[in-house]
Amino acid sequence: MVIPMENIISAEKLTFYYSDPSEEENPSEEAQASGRVNVFDGLDLKIEKGSFTVILGHNGCGKSTLAKHMNAILLPCGGKMYAAGIDTADEKRLFDIRSHVGMVFQNPDNQIVASVVEEDVAFALENMGVEQEEMRRRVDDALKAVGMYEYREHAPSQLSGGQKQRVAIAGVIAMRPECIVLDEPTAMLDPAGRREVMKTIKRLNRENGVTIVLITHYMDEATQAGRVIVMDKGKILLDNTPEEVFSQVDTLRKSGLDVPQATQLMYLMKKRGFKSADPKIIDCEKCADFLYELLSSKQ
Repeated sequence: MVIPMENIISAEKLTFYYSDPSEEENPSEEAQASGRVNVFDGLDLKIEKGSFTVILGHNGCGKSTLAKHMNAILLPCGGKMYAAGIDTADEKRLFDIRSHVGMVFQNPDNQIVASVVEEDVAFALENMGVEQEEMRRRVDDALKAVGMYEYREHAPSQLSGGQKQRVAIAGVIAMRPECIVLDEPTAMLDPAGRREVMKTIKRLNRENGVTIVLITHYMDEATQAGRVIVMDKGKILLDNTPEEVFSQVDTLRKSGLDVPQATQLMYLMKKRGFKSADPKIIDCEKCADFLYELLSSKQ
C-alpha cells in the first residue's frame, strides 16, 4: 500500500510495546513488574514533505521510539508506519526506506566508522555500489553542504563535537534522502557546536528542501522549527506552530517541560498585570523589542 506522497512520514493507529522493560529508557515500576512497556496505542501522525518539525517530550514519552519507527529500526506491533509511501514492515523495501529517510543519532562517535572524514562520508555510498565518479561528487557536495569540505582529509578524532556531528550529517546527506530524522543530535555538544549543527539543519531544509524531523530537549532549537509536536505518555499532547505551542505554558509545565526564556518572561509579566505582554513571543529579539516599546511608552 502506498500513501499520498505529500506526507513523507505517516503513522496510522501505530501500536508498539517493549516486551523487555530493560530495552526502554526509564521503565516504570509497573512496567518492570508486568514485563512489558506499552509505548504507543493507536498513534496517528503525518509529517509533510519539506517541513521542519520538532518533537519534544520528557524522557520515556516515546519520542526516540517514534524516531526509530520512521527509519524502520523498530517495526510496529500494530497499525502502520509509512516512510516515503513505503510500509516499514515490508522487509524487502528496507534499503528503499533508508534511502529516503536518513537517521542521525545523539553521539557522532557512534556513527563515524572511518579514519578520514571523506572516507567516512563515502562509506554508505560504497555499500550502495555508487560509481566512483558519482561518489566523489556526492561526498564533496555533502561536505560542502555542512561546511566541512576543507576538513575532508582530516581524521575525525581531530574534530570538535560539533564538527563530528556535521560529518555524520554529511554521511546521511550523501545518500540523498528526502527526510532526515535527528535524535537529539546536539545533546552532547557545547553551545558553539549546537549552533553549528542547527545552522546546518536549517540550511538543508530551507535551501535543499530536505524534510527535517528533530528530536530535542532544547527549547531554543524548537523555536526555529515550523511545527512543534509535544508528546506525553506515548500520545500527542500538543501539535502546532512554536508560537501556539509555547504559549501554553501551564500545559507544558504539567508535562515536565520548560518554555523559552522569552516566553517565560511574557508569561510572568502577564500574570503580574501587564496586559500587553504577548505569550506568543518566543525569541529574545522580539522580547527585547517588546520591552523597549514598553519602557519607551512609560517615559
